[in-house]
Amino acid sequence: MIQYALKCSKGHSFDSWFQSAAAFDKLSTAGMVTCAICGCDHVEKAVMTPRVRPARKAVAEAVPAQASADQISMTTQSPEIEDVIGELRRKVEENSDYVGKDFASEARKIHLGDAPERAIYGEAKPEEARSLVEDGVPVAPLPFVPSRKTN
Repeated sequence: MIQYALKCSKGHSFDSWFQSAAAFDKLSTAGMVTCAICGCDHVEKAVMTPRVRPARKAVAEAVPAQASADQISMTTQSPEIEDVIGELRRKVEENSDYVGKDFASEARKIHLGDAPERAIYGEAKPEEARSLVEDGVPVAPLPFVPSRKTN
């Protein structure tokens, strides 16, 4: 997996994960990489600093043994990003059908015309999602985990 800093043509900056550099190129060429803020599909890689993992010994020396988990600061999402993701979740849930773990098969049926065309969301294993993309089925990952519907 690789994380890229991305920027849309409207100036929004955001990060996204891809399976590989080639996967990003393929999705970008197909117009399937969209801005997480405005939905624009004119997205390109932004300048970013590389993340190099320090050696285990260096980490052990940097964090004293008596440090507790709550003393080590973690980076969190800004409230603005959380609001945007929350709004996206609300819109997806209001305007799409949740198909759960049947997402890959249902998306393929819709693409082939074997099921009525409609907006859907759900869950797919990485290999299922990869197969859909390779077959030209227009899918995109969501920046949230669907809430599981029971009963």
